Amino acid sequence: MKCLFASDSFKGSLTSEQTAKLLTLAAKEVFGADCVCDSVPVADGGEGTVDAVIAAEHGEKIYADVHDPLMRNITAQYGICGSRAIIEMAAASGLTLLSPELRDPRLTTTYGTGELILDALNRGCREIAVAIGGSATNDGGMGCAKALGARFLDERGNELDGCGKDLSAVASIDLSRLDSRLGDTAVTVLCDVKNPLCGKMGASEMFAAQKGATPEMIAELERGMCRYRDLILRQFGVDCDKLEGAGAAGGLGAGLSVFLGGRMQPGIETVLRLIRFDERLDGVDLVVTGEGRTDAQSRCGKVMMGVGMHAKAKGIPAVGLSGSLGDGAETILDCGITALMATVNRPMTLEEAIHDAPRLYLDAARNLFRLIKTKV
Repeated sequence: MKCLFASDSFKGSLTSEQTAKLLTLAAKEVFGADCVCDSVPVADGGEGTVDAVIAAEHGEKIYADVHDPLMRNITAQYGICGSRAIIEMAAASGLTLLSPELRDPRLTTTYGTGELILDALNRGCREIAVAIGGSATNDGGMGCAKALGARFLDERGNELDGCGKDLSAVASIDLSRLDSRLGDTAVTVLCDVKNPLCGKMGASEMFAAQKGATPEMIAELERGMCRYRDLILRQFGVDCDKLEGAGAAGGLGAGLSVFLGGRMQPGIETVLRLIRFDERLDGVDLVVTGEGRTDAQSRCGKVMMGVGMHAKAKGIPAVGLSGSLGDGAETILDCGITALMATVNRPMTLEEAIHDAPRLYLDAARNLFRLIKTKV
């Protein structure tokens, strides 16, 4: 018996590595010491993506001095695996970097994300994946591009800072000084939303409120974003309202696509490619995956969906062991997952479940493998 363990982290309780160790312990107890257990941490392009890829590929964690959303000096991290870099924009431009009273998407910028990309270029990376979730910004990606040499000019030819309020002032975009190394760099944008740049489902109206914007601010940002959209269409011939994912991360999706030639890809698919997941499936008899809570959203580009579908494509059974099961959890069974179990074994509070997570998980893993053994 050869098993591959590929779970997402159970946020607040268990890491992917911890679940793998517990599964290995249970599998060898049930199937015997000859059971071969391999594991790989997985993420879906959101929080934890850098750590998952570094662990799977034995990469290196890099620390870079950059600027946060308000242009304050910080040290942010990303990962490098050979000539490939994996960056979470939230590390430099994320909402969690700002206390609630400082959140104002008119003033925030993605400049620090551009600095992380620049650092990766300086280290020789020519394949760069950028996960664009959890932003504090609504600048259309201007700040990111500015850090890489782009210039955003007002009607008088003055260079703008590249924050949200500048959307209403930008009159021309100069890419003549954009870092030339981007021309031979493959930029992948990990994005699981399809929002356009403007409109009811766009960057400002859909997401700016959660970044601290009042209704008045949202209206101002939307007007500016529409002006920015029209400018991009005139200069570059790209309609960002027809570009799926352009509105992600306050329009960073648009900036990475238009200025850096980034290709939008589903987060989980990109991560599975980066960790060479299909190669790890060779010779495997059973895959075990899971997450903290499985519900109807789990089939929308999450870890269990991706793992299940890839296992199914190779004819390998994949089972799910999750912390809890919510409404619609059974729909994941349409995505290559053949069976589903929860670790919670009695009524309990969330605090109890988190506190007892290792014991609950180990007990559930033993039960899962006993059931599988009776079938085998």
